[in-house]
Amino acid sequence: MFQLHAEVTRGEVLEKIQDELDLSSPPSTMELPSHEKRAIESEDFPIEFISDIAERESWRKEVNRPPYHVHKWWAQRLGTVFRAALIGASAPEGADVRELFHSPVRFPGATIFDPFMGSGTTLGEALKLGSKAIGRDINPVAHFAVKNALQFHPRAAVQKAFDGLEAKVRSKIQQYYTTATPEGEQATVLYFFWVKSLSCPNCSSDVDLFSNYIFSRHAYPKKHPESRCLCPRCGEINQVAYNASSVTCSACESEFDPQAAPAKGTKATCPSCHTTFGIAGRSREVGGPPSSRMYAKLVLQSDGTKRYLPVSEEDLELYSEAERQLEACQHLFPQVALSPGYNTNQAMNYGYSHWHQMFNSRQLLCLGLLGKAVSEIPEPAIRDAMLCLFSGTLEFNNMFASFKGEGTGAVRHMFYHHILKPERTPLEANPWGTPKSSGAFSTLFRSRLLRAIQYCEDPFELRLSGGKSDKVFGLSETIGHEVADNFSDFGAAKRLYLSCGDSSKTDLENGCVDIVATDPPFFDNVNYSQLADFFHVWQRHLLGDNSSETTRSAREVQHQDVEAFSGRLGDVFRECHRVLKDDGIMLFSYHHSRTEGWSSVLNALRTAGFVITASQPVKAEMSGATPKNQAKEPIDLDIIVVCRKRGADRPSATPCAQDAEKAASAQVSRLAVSGRKLSRNDIMIILMGQLIKQESMGSLAEEPSKLFGADLIDAAIERLVSLRDELQSRTCPAQ
Repeated sequence: MFQLHAEVTRGEVLEKIQDELDLSSPPSTMELPSHEKRAIESEDFPIEFISDIAERESWRKEVNRPPYHVHKWWAQRLGTVFRAALIGASAPEGADVRELFHSPVRFPGATIFDPFMGSGTTLGEALKLGSKAIGRDINPVAHFAVKNALQFHPRAAVQKAFDGLEAKVRSKIQQYYTTATPEGEQATVLYFFWVKSLSCPNCSSDVDLFSNYIFSRHAYPKKHPESRCLCPRCGEINQVAYNASSVTCSACESEFDPQAAPAKGTKATCPSCHTTFGIAGRSREVGGPPSSRMYAKLVLQSDGTKRYLPVSEEDLELYSEAERQLEACQHLFPQVALSPGYNTNQAMNYGYSHWHQMFNSRQLLCLGLLGKAVSEIPEPAIRDAMLCLFSGTLEFNNMFASFKGEGTGAVRHMFYHHILKPERTPLEANPWGTPKSSGAFSTLFRSRLLRAIQYCEDPFELRLSGGKSDKVFGLSETIGHEVADNFSDFGAAKRLYLSCGDSSKTDLENGCVDIVATDPPFFDNVNYSQLADFFHVWQRHLLGDNSSETTRSAREVQHQDVEAFSGRLGDVFRECHRVLKDDGIMLFSYHHSRTEGWSSVLNALRTAGFVITASQPVKAEMSGATPKNQAKEPIDLDIIVVCRKRGADRPSATPCAQDAEKAASAQVSRLAVSGRKLSRNDIMIILMGQLIKQESMGSLAEEPSKLFGADLIDAAIERLVSLRDELQSRTCPAQ
């Protein structure tokens, strides 16, 4: 790929890219069909084709759609799905979506609106298809991330800014991550290992909250059984098998069971007096978070090898020096109190009262120095791009992060469980890092920011063939746009308009949008704003922003109460109805394991004046998402719910449960025959999508029928599960 220079303009970049791309055919422009059924509303919409490509994207999301993953956001959807959905919503029935997906097709006449833009997936895919894009989100962290993802950033200017940061702060940070080996050679610390401790309520002895003394093992332990174990008596690091139940320490020769440690579940037992106590309760009693003790380190030696070592006296003194330096620095990090809430209470129950308590003193010092240097970058767009990267780095550099082990990315980030879960054995990573680091600013600069810029310059799609995938370039327009300040500015000359605020109230004109495409928040307990505040307090601090200390809003749609959720979602859908053209389409991705989650969406649609015209199941979320993997019957699908304005040309019809089950049966059959493994919950959401489609067609003058009856749903699911089992047995007969 050609190199960019700092003075290169966006137009020159686009021209050079077009000159160098080897397009097999020139882009083809399609006009939106008027008052016609669209491809996405057809029964033969290629859900299998889309799901297979999306599956491949999901395993390397940060590689296959990097602009949407420079910064953390929750429940990110797949670019493949939204590219296909936008093509299907823009092309007439009968169009070959499979062919169009891998063609340089353009829809320049379309304006796409996403009222819950999240990480910006919908908008990026719309821009790649040549359309105009409008995005809005009530959360400023989402708005900041999307603005940086979709703006133009000259590669050379970004690299120059990084080089300047390296010269300014790298040595200041690395001095606190330098150590000596037992042989006296200097080494760089990749990671320090810590354990949380509480005083015993009976004898006051410090109790380390280990649940296992084996602190490092391979991601595939049966193949690579070598692990590292801490001796609880002398602190020596021993090499043992991952499943060892008896160890003799190589230093003090004491024998112990590494699997038997003080913490078990929510309680801990004091090794000195054998008193058992609740960990959260004891944290509240002592009036603060558990204390921390550093016990081991993983170092990078001069010959490039890694080595586990116990923490030395010199390491402890170096940490104390960092504490002293932090005390001498003023206003280096944000000091903002936690506010009670479902997710923040998860930390507050363990004695945390402020966001900065989720970091140790050395992290606050080094991150503060780096953040200050970023904030001093003179060019605003480049500064914001680097600040977005810095903010994303925070996810891996805090005392809620943990060690994943050898053979994989070493740092398990703090939102691995989608909650604010205090970590009992946290990992402190080197925040600047080395080429062999995980989650460090310097490594994320290359793997996230530069990779995102590369994709924006030269987007690609995945194509499957013979069980393998290859990248197809030259299909899409480049990403990199000036953002309009308001709707008038957008309508006059620009293709991208982003705003931050309540999506039930916008400055958009009546009937100005062709397609609303979005992924609304769930009715559930993951409160995006409570989690996003972790990033917001740093962004606000470094930008000198005097806005609210929290991203929480009384108007955010996400809510644990079903009526509040449905009402607020309905308000946003009513605004979508106002700005959508009469022949326009609204589509959104959704899934939920509870019927209330579906009935609330149905009620929101009905009150907003929409009727569902199609329900298309496709691959959902990320294949590696932890909550999904931990579920007994994980949901691996989203439903793309396709809607039109209710009107005279779409008269009411009597909802029919049999029709819903028949349509669901056809979709279950197609996916099962294609080789996709469907859980019971996957089958349930396919059925629920068809049920709410039927319900939406009923008269507004009547209450919704009884299609959501538990007995009806359970019986239909059992029949569909039996169908799945029969089809899968034919496709994959027992050996």
